[in-house]
Amino acid sequence: MSYSQYPQGSSTETTKQSVSSTTTSSPKKDNRSIIYGVLIAALLGSWGYIIYSQNKTKEEIANLTGQFSSVDSTKNELQEEFNLVSLKLDSLTGTNTQLQGALAERNADLQKQKNEIATLLKKNNLSANEKASLRNKIANLNGQVQNYIAEIEKLKGENEVLTVANTGLTAERDTLITQKSSLEQNLTAADNERRRVEELASTLRASNINITAINVKGGGKEKETTTAKRADLMRVSFDIVENKVAPSGNKDFYVIVTAPDGTPITTGSTFTTKDEGDKSFTSKVDVNYQQGKRLPVSFDWKGDAKYMTGNYKIQIYHNGEKIGEGSKSLKKGGLFG
Repeated sequence: MSYSQYPQGSSTETTKQSVSSTTTSSPKKDNRSIIYGVLIAALLGSWGYIIYSQNKTKEEIANLTGQFSSVDSTKNELQEEFNLVSLKLDSLTGTNTQLQGALAERNADLQKQKNEIATLLKKNNLSANEKASLRNKIANLNGQVQNYIAEIEKLKGENEVLTVANTGLTAERDTLITQKSSLEQNLTAADNERRRVEELASTLRASNINITAINVKGGGKEKETTTAKRADLMRVSFDIVENKVAPSGNKDFYVIVTAPDGTPITTGSTFTTKDEGDKSFTSKVDVNYQQGKRLPVSFDWKGDAKYMTGNYKIQIYHNGEKIGEGSKSLKKGGLFG
């Protein structure tokens, strides 16, 4: 009986151990739940912080974006104002490429100010003081450009008045030039006429023109003849009429002898006439003239060949004008002529 109780006692012990084991395992399972809960709570807290931080960051970004937009908008306004002023100035420079003097200096100064402002506008993150300074500079430049425009317009108006006046003066000048040219032509014509009259007045005249055929005998004795075969020379004589205008001095007279067949008898020399051009002459006679006095002139002309029968014509010229002429007829002589 006691043998059978031992196993029972063992069973009881085993049962106790099982109960004890069960009791011990149950607390371990409860600890893991707590840990999981804590971890889950921490994870949820982290997510909440992250979500909060993201929302805060978005607010800050939105705030900074607004501030940047505000700054960028102010700079854009300044840029637009500057662009308008620059366009005005550049258009003035482009349409007035021939600016001189004070205007050229003004233009150079305005261009310098424009370039300085353009350099300042390229700067990022302008401060409030810098923006205010830029706005003042742009406004000042705009005011100077407006004054510059007004000054140019004033000068254009004055230039138009001067242009009209200059046009009138040009017309008057052209009229005066035309009148001057006409007067010069008239003076030239009058001077030429005066010279022509003086030359005409000083041209000597010949009168009492006489032509004699001379037969020269032995010993040099001369005898007048009318026959061609007996003529040895022609003696031409004339008087120079007194002239109170022609000055005293040597005067040149050109004599042209024309043979009965119409051929001028000449050595090949020529002189210039007023109305007949160049003419060949037979003889040139130099005379020492005395102003206001009648002067007899005589010279001999001898041909190279026998004289022909017929009419010989003699013309006398002074100052290019014919001053007298005469003729001599030689006939064919008879047996004892």
